[in-house]
Amino acid sequence: MKEVILCYQGEMALKGLNKATFEAALAKAMRFRVRELGQYQVYKAQSTMYVEPRDEEAVANFDEAFKRVSQVFGLAALSRAAVCEKDFEAIKNTAEAYLGETLRGVRTFKVEAKRSDKSFPMKSPEISRELGGFLLSKHPHLKVDVHHPDIVVMVEVRDYGAYIHGPKVPGPGGLPVGTSGRAVNMLSGGIDSPVAGYMMAKRGMNVEYLHFHSYPYTNEQAKDKVVELARILSRYAGGEALATVKVTHIQEESHKKCAPELNVTLLRRFMFRIAERLAKRTGAQCLITGESLGQVASQTIEGMTSSGAVVTLPVLRPLVGFDKEEIIVRAKKIGT
Repeated sequence: MKEVILCYQGEMALKGLNKATFEAALAKAMRFRVRELGQYQVYKAQSTMYVEPRDEEAVANFDEAFKRVSQVFGLAALSRAAVCEKDFEAIKNTAEAYLGETLRGVRTFKVEAKRSDKSFPMKSPEISRELGGFLLSKHPHLKVDVHHPDIVVMVEVRDYGAYIHGPKVPGPGGLPVGTSGRAVNMLSGGIDSPVAGYMMAKRGMNVEYLHFHSYPYTNEQAKDKVVELARILSRYAGGEALATVKVTHIQEESHKKCAPELNVTLLRRFMFRIAERLAKRTGAQCLITGESLGQVASQTIEGMTSSGAVVTLPVLRPLVGFDKEEIIVRAKKIGT
């Protein structure tokens, strides 16, 4: 039985004249995510993106491909679907073969049909009614519940065939990476900054990472943790560009020559300056931090103003209004 992944666009559908640019970026991101799993064809039809395995290796890795595609920004929802001919007998048999085992484990269901190909002789309500009756004959224990079913059997009659699947899986939403410019994410190794980078990647930013360390006062394990965080974030944002900068000498000079209460502020100002230099070298247009207003002593409005005053690029702080628990929930969700 042939399976494909159907991927449904979110806010991209509202982009008007430049919609094709966003769709091209989305297709590129999807191809990038499945490139190691075999030969897949990624294409668009009727405002839906298709991911279709084209060789045995791709078929064998289909579960992993679905998992990876489900993390691509720009998708509102997606589903695994069985494909068959646009013939009602084929639709009935495919629905039973593909979802029969699932139907045996539930008590209620309903069928929803969508007929994009208007040349198909049966209208959507007729498809739903007839297929529902067929599935009831195969599973007498089932009952139809149109309001709160245990499972929804979906049938989509499209240009290239009929697609049968269960409920859609929510996608991550947002915009395809690369459609909103480039940024440097100041990645500390804590909980906040990875979430900040994720949130801006979700808005279409191409994110690269910068980590400051104070070796030998910090150990190699701390650096390894940041490398792992960048790797995890690359699942969503693409790429793994990570720069590390040693700032031990700056801290040492600051402690020798400056008032102790200024050390944190001065170090942060130097870090912002360095981050801006990297951004301009790589073509990034802004900086990202994981600052949350009032969370620690340096993250006051005065501290943020002081740090940002030494750079000319915008500083994005997507977590500025979040409390710690909200950030932790998001960090757990994305695996950081």
